[in-house]
Amino acid sequence: MTNLNTDLWKKDAIIVHSQRLFDSFKHWTGETLIDANQSPEDIAQALFNADFVLVSAGTEEDNPIFNYGNRTALDLWEMSWEQFIQTPSSHSVHPEEVIQRQQTLDRVKTQGYTKNLRGFRQSRTGKQFLISDVTVWNVIDENGQYCGQAATYETWEFL
Repeated sequence: MTNLNTDLWKKDAIIVHSQRLFDSFKHWTGETLIDANQSPEDIAQALFNADFVLVSAGTEEDNPIFNYGNRTALDLWEMSWEQFIQTPSSHSVHPEEVIQRQQTLDRVKTQGYTKNLRGFRQSRTGKQFLISDVTVWNVIDENGQYCGQAATYETWEFL
């Protein structure tokens, strides 16, 4: 699926959120998602157009809703931006992994991040794929306040 949302990264709210994703990843892991010597606008554009998956979800109590997906994620899940940001993050998980996923998210909430995860996911149309080498981390704002969680990976295989 070709995504037509090519200029989403230009919105002020997405530039701010992209910076939070970038800064939070570095805060927890000590690593960077992309070259760090860029403006917030350049970071937003680079993250949105990256060839790895980058997603995040908000702080909704029972079932967080995706609030960001880069172009690679949108294409992989076969969704438009509008569809994606209305999707509970648990809907992307293979039904047999819902409990394990929630345990991981709960652990990340207290630890800050975890690496080297793998799991099964499915697109909007039901295509199943295995993701691996996944890093999940807490997203924090400029004041250190919890804003949700994010995940990134660059390895997936359709089943």
